[in-house]
Amino acid sequence: MSVMWAATALESGQFSAFERRSDAGDLADHFNELRTRGQGYLEVRLSGSEFPLLTLGFQGDQAVIHLFDDAERSSLLIGDGTASADAIVEVPVMDDVAAFSGDFVLAVDRAWGLVCTFLQAVAPGELGEWCEL
Repeated sequence: MSVMWAATALESGQFSAFERRSDAGDLADHFNELRTRGQGYLEVRLSGSEFPLLTLGFQGDQAVIHLFDDAERSSLLIGDGTASADAIVEVPVMDDVAAFSGDFVLAVDRAWGLVCTFLQAVAPGELGEWCEL
């Protein structure tokens, strides 16, 4: 299956908004390389549709997933208990670092698994509970 994605560039460590079309394996290779570097950010969507779009930002073993249903509506996936609700966790979002409540933090392996599930054309609502922003 062909997917569209943009991510932190391996060469510079900066977010590259250049969107690539590839199979999911190429995206997985890129993500795995970012994992070895300890942090990264990516945006993914299915080919042929602008939305929904998922983003994944991670630092170490902690990640946050955003869902963009359209250009004006976004949500955060409720976390899996990886961080306590009162914790503040920082993860990359594009070229910035954003702070999130522990309520929205997932284990990075779980977050990546959910991205892979989404890429199999699973409706975002089936990935978990979302909090609209």
